[in-house]
Amino acid sequence: MVQSIVQMKRSLLFLVLISLLLNEADAQFSRYMVRLKNKGGSPYSLLNPSVYLSARSLARRAKYGIPVDSTDLPVTPSYLSQIRAIPNLTLLNTSRWLNAVTIQTTDAAAITALNNLPFVQSVAGFASRMAETPGIRTDKFEPVQEGTVGTQRLTGTAADFYNYGTASYNEIHLHNGEFLHNIGLRGQTMQIAMLDNGFNNYLGLKAFDSINANGQVLGTWDFVAREQNVANDGSHGMNCLSTIAALIPGQFIGKAPKANFWLYQTEDNASEYPIEEFNWVCGAEASDSVGADVISSSLGYMTFDNTSLNHTYADMNGNTTIAANGADLAAKKGLLVFLAAGNEGTNSWHYLITASDADSAVCVGAVNTSGVVGTFSSYGPSSDGQVKPDVASVGVSAVVQTTGNTIGFSNGTSFACPNMAGLGTCLWQGFPEYNNMRILQALRRSGNRFNTPDDRTGYGIPNLKLAFSDLLAQFATSSSTVSGCAVTINWTSKDVSAMRYEVERKGPAESIYTKIADVAATGGSSLSIMPYSYVNNLSSGSTGIYSYRIRQIIDTAAASLSSAYIDTTSINISAACVVTGTGNIDPSKRSVSIQPNPAYSSNANLVIETPGAISKMPILIYDANGSLVMKLNEFKGTGKKSIPVSLEKLAKGKYFIRVFNGEQVLGTAELIRL
Repeated sequence: MVQSIVQMKRSLLFLVLISLLLNEADAQFSRYMVRLKNKGGSPYSLLNPSVYLSARSLARRAKYGIPVDSTDLPVTPSYLSQIRAIPNLTLLNTSRWLNAVTIQTTDAAAITALNNLPFVQSVAGFASRMAETPGIRTDKFEPVQEGTVGTQRLTGTAADFYNYGTASYNEIHLHNGEFLHNIGLRGQTMQIAMLDNGFNNYLGLKAFDSINANGQVLGTWDFVAREQNVANDGSHGMNCLSTIAALIPGQFIGKAPKANFWLYQTEDNASEYPIEEFNWVCGAEASDSVGADVISSSLGYMTFDNTSLNHTYADMNGNTTIAANGADLAAKKGLLVFLAAGNEGTNSWHYLITASDADSAVCVGAVNTSGVVGTFSSYGPSSDGQVKPDVASVGVSAVVQTTGNTIGFSNGTSFACPNMAGLGTCLWQGFPEYNNMRILQALRRSGNRFNTPDDRTGYGIPNLKLAFSDLLAQFATSSSTVSGCAVTINWTSKDVSAMRYEVERKGPAESIYTKIADVAATGGSSLSIMPYSYVNNLSSGSTGIYSYRIRQIIDTAAASLSSAYIDTTSINISAACVVTGTGNIDPSKRSVSIQPNPAYSSNANLVIETPGAISKMPILIYDANGSLVMKLNEFKGTGKKSIPVSLEKLAKGKYFIRVFNGEQVLGTAELIRL
């Protein structure tokens, strides 16, 4: 009996000691993450998601075939009520994706009460009292150099839509991004969520005059202070926002200045703890819920004020950290996520930081406007061997808005990230038919190191003209039909009026394509879907397979000429064809016209329409002085006929094309050869 009493006393003493040790360990924390076991008893249903997701968020899911699943369900309200009811405890933020909450308390009894709730899976310390000290840690973010940037850039005869100023032009031109702006893709209709440390005084700084005047900031939330005001804290987010949103002609133009924005503060500026990763996930969830298209976030995590919470490089595998899992979930919901690689290139850590290790996010490294890697830019790969960074953009001497209301410079992948996010937003604006992962793929494929990725810039510096062409080639379609010896080629693409098309043909006995026609684009000043048709008249008796491919000239300026082969169509003429009229739209119509006009290349099409057939139809071409420079002998059937005319030997200038019916003049067309 005495022995039993002694044993009981020893056991009680042991339990008291363990309790004291645990309380001492927990004393360093004042904020905790509480993971929940399930979403049991939820009043929400997967069949009625409009209660907890916006119409725009649901439209994204419907458009790209993304199902609403259990991660979309909010945390069970009754669970939250029971947590709030615990004395001396404050509920901070709630994550439906993680099915978890963060709470604040210094009462050990509150932690015990939490652990006793049947639906609580675990309670883990996340941040100490240090995080509650007011102020901003200056060591967490890149310094900004105050100053005045740039002089106006002379744009010459082929002026860009924006006058960027020298510094802004050098940034965007590294990616040929001005091409997107010039064809009307400036971020309109798109929504970008910025997750950062605050957007200090963004309402009063000149880079944001335009977005403020036009109501382009759609909403704000501070997940640290749990209030709407995000303009009274850190300025790092403001700096990053300026790289996308600025609109100061001749000095500073952002990469998507017409986009709409959601501004979320997730960073606790006073300290560094994993609770900020949880806040980040909450910000990503909010971005999804409101229907944003893109997330740009220049935050990252590796080491913390409490070293026992530090990540290791092994954690940078895209599947371990809270932030990386949140970034991948955001991508799963259809958002295009851009993340800064980190500035650890010259530090002992060396590698990228989370959440940029996320599998489905775009990790962005930093280069200067000449494409040289910033020494500070973090190295890849991720610890599981992913190519990281994915791409690189300007983060060395990047142009930013300063707190002193000047335009200055700063170094950091923090600015490479929004630079790339803005351009990616404009690219996606042009091709909403494709999902976030297809846009990510286009950016990677357009990188200058796509075939030989490395651990500094990944797939390299994206060329937005190439990315546009990649998506354009996937979007465009073509088909061909034959009537007699007339082959009609139809195609649909996206263009603006400044673009044009070339039709190329490869006959049965030919090994290469030859251009047979130029067709002017008829779109407007902004990118739009347009249908086209061209009739190719073959010689009587033609047989075999004829292939036609469409080359779209997307930039017609001589200094920046760019094109893409958008589609190919083939048709088999199995029996010897017979020349007939190519159309009978208006049998009484008589007309002579030349297309395109003005003619940019060495080929044009003379289109002749008559109510009857013409067996002898000479065509005479005169220059502006009245000298005969070319003669063709043709014939036609009833209706319309298109005749290819080679202009290769004609100098630039004005010409007159006279068409005869026998010896009588049928009609005359004027041609300008450029």
